[in-house]
Amino acid sequence: MNLELSAEQAAARRLAKDFVDREITPHAAAWDRAERVDPGIVGKLGALGFLGLTVPEEYGGSGGDHLSYALVTEELGRGDSAVRGIVSVSLGLVAKTIASWGDEEQKRAWLPRLTSGEAVGCFGLTEPGTGSDAGNLTTRAVRDGSGSGAGYVIDGAKMFITNGTWADVVLLFARTGGAPGHKGISAFLIPTDTPGLTRREIHGKLGLRGQATAELALEGVRVPASAMLGPEGKGFSVAMSALAKGRMSVAAGCVGIAQAALDAAVGYAGEREQFGAPIARHQLVQELLSDIAVDVDAARLLTWRVADLVDRGEPFATEASKAKLFASEAAVRAANNALQVFGGYGYIDEYPVGKLLRDARVMTLYEGTSQIQKLVIGRALTGVSAF
Repeated sequence: MNLELSAEQAAARRLAKDFVDREITPHAAAWDRAERVDPGIVGKLGALGFLGLTVPEEYGGSGGDHLSYALVTEELGRGDSAVRGIVSVSLGLVAKTIASWGDEEQKRAWLPRLTSGEAVGCFGLTEPGTGSDAGNLTTRAVRDGSGSGAGYVIDGAKMFITNGTWADVVLLFARTGGAPGHKGISAFLIPTDTPGLTRREIHGKLGLRGQATAELALEGVRVPASAMLGPEGKGFSVAMSALAKGRMSVAAGCVGIAQAALDAAVGYAGEREQFGAPIARHQLVQELLSDIAVDVDAARLLTWRVADLVDRGEPFATEASKAKLFASEAAVRAANNALQVFGGYGYIDEYPVGKLLRDARVMTLYEGTSQIQKLVIGRALTGVSAF
């Protein structure tokens, strides 16, 4: 097994690191306090090709492999998870899904705009009453008319939608038939300026405060039949395929959080003196640092394994759940241990570790809670169907 990065992968990582150190890290605390990332960051991400990674160049993407995507996502997570979320959702959940499931017209219409940063996408799956139980969502799309001009009328609500108020298109999941559970769900690409679609930004979050998280309401939203992504009734498969790869992205972002926690804790421990010496010399502080370092390496290797499986065309969904489960929990541990190294200073936002802990905590919740990941893994081990 060769874990050495290729020249292209190493270059992608350096480009992302330089970008993060220059354009994100200096502003992360201010964006967190203001509860708003500078929208101009989207165009910068697009200009460097970060919003087009793994998408074919013929559709405006920048190509590349999934390990390069994971490396870039890790660096963005190191800088600010709110920015990482823009890429993970607009590219990871929306653009990649269009590339996999879309017809030629849908690809031509949306991919060049999404990969350049001209447009932003959001993923409309979670509802006020259905989070982990996504197969029982209640948003409904009813056929409107017949013949070539037929379409759908959609009514419902979506909750906790990343990029919700920034997005130009929502990949929305709705119930289209009478079949129970996940069998009656279809996917749609809906421009967010469609009449009847309204958005409300959610403020007061514990973490990811700079990220545009929203509630969507759909009242009599009319869309043509051509808005459907993939076959009718296959929306749940569309969603699960998107989330399987999305969990790799979340895991990579969590590695970035843990790495930022390690960097901050090591730096502070070398400067802070107690009992006549830098606290880095004290064994119990060294224990905290070593715990973070092991979590970083283990989470990174689990994430790289998923990327390798995807690039080789091998099954990866269970491994993605393992990576997401471990990396998200590791990020919480790493940030918490870093805060302990900082002591009281870690509790004020002049230093970065408090924000890292707040941002890490949601990673165990979205794109499948830690408990859902354990169910996926356990059912894969026992051969029991997940749904």
